[in-house]
Amino acid sequence: MIKIEKTQKRARFKEKKEAKDFVKFFALGGLEEVGRNMSVFEYKDEIVVFDAGLQFPEEDQPGIDFIIPNVEYLAANKRKIKGLVLTHAHYDHIGALPYVMEKIGNPTIYTTALTKEIVRKRQEEFTNAPKLDFEIIKNRDKIKISDNIELEFFGIIHSIPDTVSVLIKTPVGNFVYSTDVKFDYDEKGNPLGMEEFEWVAKKEIHALFLDSTNAESVGQSVSEKTVVENIDELFKKVKGRIIVGIFASLLTRIEEIIKIAEKHGRKVAFSGLSMKNNIQIAQNLNYVKIKKGTIIPLEEIHKYKDDKIVILSTGAQGEPNASLMKIANGEHRHIQIKPGDTIIFSSSIIPGNERAVQVLKDDLCRQGAKIYHSKLIDLHASGHATGDELKKIIKIVKPKFFIPIHGHYFMRAVSAELAQEAGVKEKNIILIDNGQIVEFFKDGFKISEETIPAYFVMVDGLGVGDVGEVVMRDRRVLAQEGMVVIIATLDRRTGKFLKNPDIISRGFIYLREHKEFVEELRKRVKNLIDRIPRHQQIDSDYVKALMRDQVGLFLYNRTKRRPMVLPVVIEV
Repeated sequence: MIKIEKTQKRARFKEKKEAKDFVKFFALGGLEEVGRNMSVFEYKDEIVVFDAGLQFPEEDQPGIDFIIPNVEYLAANKRKIKGLVLTHAHYDHIGALPYVMEKIGNPTIYTTALTKEIVRKRQEEFTNAPKLDFEIIKNRDKIKISDNIELEFFGIIHSIPDTVSVLIKTPVGNFVYSTDVKFDYDEKGNPLGMEEFEWVAKKEIHALFLDSTNAESVGQSVSEKTVVENIDELFKKVKGRIIVGIFASLLTRIEEIIKIAEKHGRKVAFSGLSMKNNIQIAQNLNYVKIKKGTIIPLEEIHKYKDDKIVILSTGAQGEPNASLMKIANGEHRHIQIKPGDTIIFSSSIIPGNERAVQVLKDDLCRQGAKIYHSKLIDLHASGHATGDELKKIIKIVKPKFFIPIHGHYFMRAVSAELAQEAGVKEKNIILIDNGQIVEFFKDGFKISEETIPAYFVMVDGLGVGDVGEVVMRDRRVLAQEGMVVIIATLDRRTGKFLKNPDIISRGFIYLREHKEFVEELRKRVKNLIDRIPRHQQIDSDYVKALMRDQVGLFLYNRTKRRPMVLPVVIEV
C-alpha cells in the first residue's frame, strides 16, 4: 500500500501570503464512516453545501435512532451559504435535512425532481420544520449560484434514479464532486454512464472527489440485468408466497420486480410506509410504470392464493421497527410466516448491520421460510462502483488532485492507491478525516492546522444532540454491567440508619437468588456509614461519593464486574 500521511503538511504551494485565492473544502460526515454524508466548499464569503445525510447507530450506541452531521460551523456562517445541493434521495444523503435546515438558514435546495418529492414528502412528518425552497435541476443544467461559483450538473448511474454529480467552477479551478456512482453494462459488456465522465474530463479538472464505498471490490460490478434474470428464475420455481426484502429507495429494481410479478400473474402488495410513498412519487413523475390492477392493499392478500402474491417489504437491514422484522417477530398485523413462504433479500448489508440481518434470517427460517440472498445467487447489484471501475473514472477525468470520499479510512486509502495506479501523482492524493480542511490553490494545496467541529450529533427520539459521550458511556455501562441502587435512610440529627439499606439491582444480579451476598452488601454499607464521625452535620454528597467508591470496589472484588452504583441518601 502506498504510504500517505493522514495529516499531510508538506508544502505543495507557494507561501499562503503570496496565494491570493483558495477554495476551502471540508466534510462534516462521510469521511470516516458509511453514511452521514455532508461536504462543504467555501470560496471567500461564499459557501456551497453538498448533501445532509444520516448514519445508522453502531452497536456501542444503545438507544440512538441515528446520527447526523454537526452543523455548528455552518450555523455560525449561514449568511455565506448560497445553496445546498442534494445529489440523490438516499437517507445517508438527505436524512438529516429536517434537523439541520433551520440551523443553517434554510438555503435554496438544488436537486432533481425525484429527490425533491421524496424530501418534501418526508418533511411533512416534521410539522415544526421550515418550508423548503427548491430549484429543480436537470442533466447539464448550469446554475450561477454566487458571484464566483457556478455549478454544472451531470447525471450518473446509481441505485436510485435522478442521481447527479456536480462540476464546480471557481476562480481557482474546476472541481468534480462525484457522489455515489456505479456502472451498469449492456448486453455486449460495454459500460453505461462512462460518457458523462468523458464529457467532464474536457473541463481540465483541478480536483476530483470520488465515492470510495466499494473501492475494495475488484472486477466488474454485477449487472442489474443479471439480478433481474435471477429474480425471474426464482419466481418461476417458487410455488408459495414471495416476500422481497429491499431498500425503499431502490426504485429501479422495485419496478423490475413488479414487471416480473406481472409476467408471472402475481399481485403486488407493499409493506412499509416509505416504500409506498416512494413508489407513489415515482409513479406521479412517470419514473415507474405499473399496470392497472397489479398493486393490491396489504390487508387484501388473504383474498388471493399464495402463488399469486408478492410482498415488497422494507427492513432488510434488520431494523427493529421495520416491516420485515415485525413479520419475523409475529408482530405484523397482516403477514405471518408459514411453511412454503420464500424470502428474497435483494439488498446489500450496510456495515454494522451484519448481526441484525443474521438474526432476522434465522427467525424467518425457523418459521419455515426459504431464504435466498446474494451469497447464494446474485440478487443485488451494488450501487457503488468497484475499485477497477473507480480507476477507470480517474483515468478518464485525469484530475490534478484527488480526494477519496464516502467511506471508512481503509476504503479511502484503497481508493488513494487506485488513483496513483490511474496516473495521479502520490503527492497530489489527499486523505483527510471529517473536520479537516483542505485549501486548494491554483498551483497546489495545503491541509490547514485549523479544524471544523465534526463530532457526532445523535438523535434519540425527539432529542437532537442532547445525548453526548457521557450519556453514551453510562448507557454502555448499564448495557454491559448493569446497575445497583443503594437507598440509605438516615436520621438527620444522629446520622444513624432508620432502617436497613434498600438494595435494588438491574442487569447485575438477581437479588432473590443471592440473599447472602445482598446481606453482606447491606452490612458493608452500614459499617461504612457508622464510621463517619458524628461531630458535624451529615454531608449527603460526601456520603454518596463514599458509598459509590467503596461499594463499587467491593462489588468488583467479589464479581470482577463494574456495575453502575447509584447511592441515594434520604435524611429524615
